[in-house]
Amino acid sequence: QVQLVESGGGLVQPGGSLRLSCAASGIAFNYLFMRWYRQVAGKQREFVASITTAGTTNYADSVKGRFTISRDNAKNTLDLQMNNLKPDDTAVYYCNAVSHPNYWGQGTQVTVSS
Repeated sequence: QVQLVESGGGLVQPGGSLRLSCAASGIAFNYLFMRWYRQVAGKQREFVASITTAGTTNYADSVKGRFTISRDNAKNTLDLQMNNLKPDDTAVYYCNAVSHPNYWGQGTQVTVSS
């Protein structure tokens, strides 16, 4: 059974940092293009970052220079290091494995507030 389980979300003050993790099982993780998305209630889910099987990364303009996506193929994990967090980063963050069909985690809440 395919599982993507996010963890690491929480409440942080503006300027703070969080590290999100996504543990994958039941999929050929080493062969899949992985992405982080986020969604604010009432708004469309938006792209945050992606990483290829070889480690090539891409970022949304809104997070470029602040967030770093990485993967550990030996451990089947996907991470998102988030630095200099802003209130606009508040959202539910989702791990996505691009496959047939796409797979999504349950999401982890990130709240940036003073």
